This record gives sequence, structure tokens and C-alpha cells, in this order.
Amino acid sequence: MISLLDYGAGNVRSLRNAIHALGFELTEIERPEDILKAERLIFPGVGAFGAAMERLHRLGYVEPLKEYLAADRPFLAICVGLQTLFEGSEESPGVPGLGVIPGQIRRFAGQGLSVPHMGWNSVRLERPSSLFAQYADEKFYFVHSYHAVPSAENADWQLAITDYGQPFLSAVQRGAVAAVQFHPEKSGAAGLALLRHFLAADEAAGSSIAVPRAADEQTRFAKRIVACLDVRANDQGDLVVTKGDQYDVREKSGDRDVRNLGKPVELAARYFDEGADEVTFLNITAFRDFPLADQPMLEVLKLASERVFVPLTIGGGIRAFTDADGRHYSALDVAHAYFRSGADKVSIGSDAVAAVEDYLARGGVKDGSTAIEQIAAVYGNQAVVISIDPRRVYVDSPEATRHAVVETATPGPNGERYCWFQCTVKGGREGRDVDVVELARACEALGAGEILLNSIDRDGTGAGFDLELIGQVRAAVGIPVIASSGAGCVEHFAEVFAATGVEAALAAGIFHRREVPIQAVKSYLRDQGIEIRS
Repeated sequence: MISLLDYGAGNVRSLRNAIHALGFELTEIERPEDILKAERLIFPGVGAFGAAMERLHRLGYVEPLKEYLAADRPFLAICVGLQTLFEGSEESPGVPGLGVIPGQIRRFAGQGLSVPHMGWNSVRLERPSSLFAQYADEKFYFVHSYHAVPSAENADWQLAITDYGQPFLSAVQRGAVAAVQFHPEKSGAAGLALLRHFLAADEAAGSSIAVPRAADEQTRFAKRIVACLDVRANDQGDLVVTKGDQYDVREKSGDRDVRNLGKPVELAARYFDEGADEVTFLNITAFRDFPLADQPMLEVLKLASERVFVPLTIGGGIRAFTDADGRHYSALDVAHAYFRSGADKVSIGSDAVAAVEDYLARGGVKDGSTAIEQIAAVYGNQAVVISIDPRRVYVDSPEATRHAVVETATPGPNGERYCWFQCTVKGGREGRDVDVVELARACEALGAGEILLNSIDRDGTGAGFDLELIGQVRAAVGIPVIASSGAGCVEHFAEVFAATGVEAALAAGIFHRREVPIQAVKSYLRDQGIEIRS
């Protein structure tokens, strides 16, 4: 009997779907006593350390879980699940963990690292394990700001090490108890193979058990290629994937219907098969009502998570709402519905601009009222992506504006040599008196874990990413940045990685129309010496 300890945090639907795709059945832990009945127990961890421990205590799971672990029964923990096995975490000072493994969980810091550690990284095995009988040389998907530190006290637990500025424990195992910091259900074939070995109790891998790497061999962190699907209802009421030119998604001639480039689930599955490292859904239908009534989009997430085993991000409508009956829902309620439907991250757009305007008006004081703060507190910073839609505003000199400017290689219409990047709302239709550096830094301070950086000027042009914009934001924040808008050929991807150092690059139309296949991008990047996931 394989049992899943779902304590109500984040996206565990994808883990369920991965297990079912491998041909196994699951039972759910519904009461504390169910834990001790399990034959193989999986403990998924999504979110913040303190929130996870609070839920375990509230549900009465802590003591039976400790008893199960003490009996050395088959157990696999994932991400924050691994961290809870330790004594405590800097993420939640004063909150004790399960205390099974000696040591504290520490935050990544220093050495110019983007935090969270978000993306695909390889592991270095310290000893053989049937969990890694296949694909040990492949990369796995990590998304975390805190890590377990290898030490002499936990040496007997150390299974795999990954390097990100410093070495950290990416897998632990002692006897039948194991845990991984990465998400196997989001790690493609490599992650599914690891899950299969645990679920099948595959102790007979024999000669296929992976050989540990040399102790001085550094693991490698990959740049990510993200496929983006702009989803909206067409005039017939069907959800379609579309793509606009400067945000105009209607055909240029004829009946001017919404441009239809495919069905969301089928296209997402195609991108997974073609090697996309992540898939992002942006629901660009204007929400005139309550977003949780948008059942078709929730259904898209549910169906996509059955076929796509890399991270899924959803954007659109992540804000507080009051429905037609007067019932209020917080942004956290909306995000929770998306997570439970299969999303791994939520993307906040226009509401982030409003949140930052209020934050700056308060003198840069956090008050817990923003969607960014509320979602990050429960699900962790890594669950919150900020989608920024800036446009160029040209000025004659830096003194002509209070905003952060760049000296541009593409002068303005009157020969202006400087510009600043104005943040917009409502799909780029309305500009605000906030520049992109202000917004990005404020969102990071409020708790966001990643920036999705678009460009109204470059969107749909195929002229390449706006390197001046991206370089300015990359230098301003310490969280990962996804470059978006303007990709037209494989060279543009190599250019943005080399020139700006961003962690990921996103494209939409060129992938939808098969003008530039994802594998062509990856092959070119590999030839240029840029680390990617095969």
C-alpha cells in the first residue's frame, strides 16, 4: 500500500499524476493513524518550512510520522519534506523540525547567487543507491531558497550533493528512509525513473546502480528554456492558445477573430515532449467576474498536469475578489485553487504594480496585505512570479526624470540617447509612474521569487530580446529572471544568456508556429558552450 501524506500545501496533483502514470495506485493519509498503516509513505513538501510544520502539528501527524521513521519503514520525502527531517530552519526561526537528521537548514547566500535556486541541476552521488539506478547523470528540477548543509554529524545520511555556490544535500538516505531536495515529479524522465524505483521497491537494480561521481567533480546548473502559452476565450467561447503583435491577438483581416494557434493542453504536452524545461500558461482573458468561476482554465491545469512533468506556471487573476454573492476571496484563496489544480507557481501582473505603488507610498514598509506577501508566506517565495510589462520612455538626459535610465544604443524618435522602462497594467494599455527597477526591487522585498520580464516594444517582433532592459533588471535584483519578448531565432537565446546572465529565456509564437523548434534552441546553446538540460 503506497500512501501519500498530503497535508494541504501546494501542488501535489502533479505527484499523484506521476505516480498514476507509472502504473501505481495511491491511498491518501486522512487521519494520523493512517500513517502507521502505510507500507510505503511519500511526504511531498511544497511551501515554507514553518507552514509545513504547523500543518503537521495541527493535523496530529508529527508523532505517528516520527514513529514511522524510527521503525525504518519505506519513506520518500520531497523538497520541504526533506528539510522537515532536520532539527530546524533559518526560514522559520524557533520552529523545530522532526529532528530525524542532525543539522539546521540554511538560506543560500553570497557569491552573486540568484535565490531561490530555481532550475535544473545535476547531482553528485556519494554512494550507490537503487533510487538513482538510471539517469544519475541527468539533471533534476530544484526550486528552493534554503538547503541542508552536509556535516560530519549527518555523514551517514548523505546520498547526493549538488553545488550551488556551496555544496548542499540534494538527497539523503539511511536504511529505508530517503528524501530528495528536487522534485522528481517535475524532473521529466529522470524524476519518473527515481519515483519508479522507490514505488516498486527496486532493490535489484544490480549493475545498473549508478556509480558515485568523483568528489571534486562539480555539478552543473542549466539555463532554462520556457514555453509560454497565452490562453484566452475566442469569440465562440473556446479556450485557445493565441499570440499577438504588440499585444493585439486578433487576426489582421477577415472577421478579426482571436488568433488560434492550438489547444492549451495538447500544445503544453507537445512542448514537454519536445524538451521544454517549463511551461507557462498566461490567462489573458479579462476577468470581469470571479476567477475561480473560470472552471475551463482550472480544467486546463488539471489535464496538463497529467501529461506534463516539468513545472507549470499560471498567470491571470491572482488577486482578491468578491463574487456576485458578496463572498470575499483573498489572493491566497485564488492561488490555492490554482496550486491544487496543478500549478507549481503563480504569476502576478497588474496587481503587483498596484501592490508596489502602495508599498512605496508607505515608505517601503511591508504590512502583509499584498498577494505577494500572503502567498509567499504559505507556499514560499519560489511560488510567486512577477510578470512585468514595461515599455520604453525616451528622455534627453538622466536629469530629465527621477526614474532609473539606461543609455541606449537605439535612440528615440527625436534622437534621445536615454530611456527608462515604464511599468504598465491592463495588458500594456495603461502606463504607471513606476519604473521597472523600482517594481522589481519592491517585489523582491515583498517576497517574490522570480521575475518574468516582458517587453511591449519587442513583443512579437522577432528582433531579439531587449538586452538593455533585461540587463538593467538582472543587475538590480537577486532573484531569478526570465527573459521574454522578441525571440526570433536560436542566436537570440544565446545572446541573452551571454549578455545578461539571466537564468531562463521564454518564447511563445516561434514555438507555436514551429518556426524555431525547442530542440534547435538547445542544440545551438550546447554548441555555444551554454549548459542546458538534454
